[in-house]
Amino acid sequence: MAERKLLLEHSHETSFRTRAGYEQTGGYEGLKKALGMERQAIIDEVKTSGLRGRGGAGFPTWIKWNGLPKEKKTSHFIICNADEGEPGTFKDKELIEKCPFLLVEGMTIAGVATQADAGYIYIRGEYLDGARSLRSAIDEAYKAGYLGKNIMGSGVNFDLYIHMGAGSYECGEETALMSSLMGERGMPRLKFPHAPLPTISGVFEKPTLINNVETYCCAPFILKNGGEWYATLGASTKNSRGTKIFSVSGHVKKPGNYEIEFGTPLQELLEIAGGMVDGDLKFCVPGGSSVPMIKKAEVERAIIGYEEMSEVRSMVGSGGCMFFNDSTCVVTFTWRTAQFYANESCGKCTPCREGTRWMVQILDRILAGGGNPGDAELLQQVASQIDGRSFCPLGDAAAWPVAAALRVFPEEFAYFIENGSSMVTGAKTLAMAP
Repeated sequence: MAERKLLLEHSHETSFRTRAGYEQTGGYEGLKKALGMERQAIIDEVKTSGLRGRGGAGFPTWIKWNGLPKEKKTSHFIICNADEGEPGTFKDKELIEKCPFLLVEGMTIAGVATQADAGYIYIRGEYLDGARSLRSAIDEAYKAGYLGKNIMGSGVNFDLYIHMGAGSYECGEETALMSSLMGERGMPRLKFPHAPLPTISGVFEKPTLINNVETYCCAPFILKNGGEWYATLGASTKNSRGTKIFSVSGHVKKPGNYEIEFGTPLQELLEIAGGMVDGDLKFCVPGGSSVPMIKKAEVERAIIGYEEMSEVRSMVGSGGCMFFNDSTCVVTFTWRTAQFYANESCGKCTPCREGTRWMVQILDRILAGGGNPGDAELLQQVASQIDGRSFCPLGDAAAWPVAAALRVFPEEFAYFIENGSSMVTGAKTLAMAP
């Protein structure tokens, strides 16, 4: 297999960022088709397509769309999670900067299907260029009658707004995102079964749909070409359909975003990115910093798919695929990762607030050359006490990479603890972050 460009097919064309250029490539044909369909028929097309959420969880998209009340008794809203904060992931950045109309059209289609009054694009505060690109696209869509009152004479009303975040990783979690959008502190809420699902009571306590940028961008193609057509992409996998954009970085010759069809071998993605720069492949983090790392042997047999990646004890995640060569010290890499999650914890729950800091303190001691016998076991114990016990998935995201590193490269931790230096670099004391 090779690259299978669908969403990124015209990303290199500057005209694609204008309404006229977008329409020349078939843009808005999906929305026009959707406006002539029953709302349930739109959702059924998404169901047929097999589309799953591209933000990391891989939850079937149609179930969310179908979850909003069919009988509208109050306002409905949809939200786009464009708060791309997962280290190693930058696919949404390219989509909103270079393909803004895909997102605008996709959200409008979702708005029609769910009877939404308005949509909000919650965009990462650092993505100023993306926000400007979207602002221009939204303005053009309003002028052309694709947004606002009585869209294209259909009687459907739908408005679209941009909301800039403030750089918090926690606000990528959907309930914290909704709190932030409403002007509250960006902290997670209680979840089902202790509280209603967002599709019943979300932002402003109204029925709310939340999807990722890439997920919405798939909708125009599904409506334009049909769900059955979309389902042919990735048909070699168990239950993963369509294409997926991977942000490839690390020790590769051509880092960047690559769109591939599900079912592509992970080794082939590395080859598409030009292969390794120097040395040999040591390990890969396939789906963003929170995803468990895998060794070279697993990379060579891994197939990109939601179920298939679990067979090598990792995940597709958000698509932030990082490859590292044999010059990388796993202990140092794990320490850097643990620092990030400790800094980004909102502090609401004890397992995450305390556990992430304990992991950093233990790793600090190991890297300073003062590791104690049993520190590896202590790290594993702390990670296990965070995983599945925190208020939101940030705790899981902090625990998984540490637990995976201890499982995959136990010898490097044992060596560092016993000798006070890295097995890879030979350094007696690694420089500590300020």
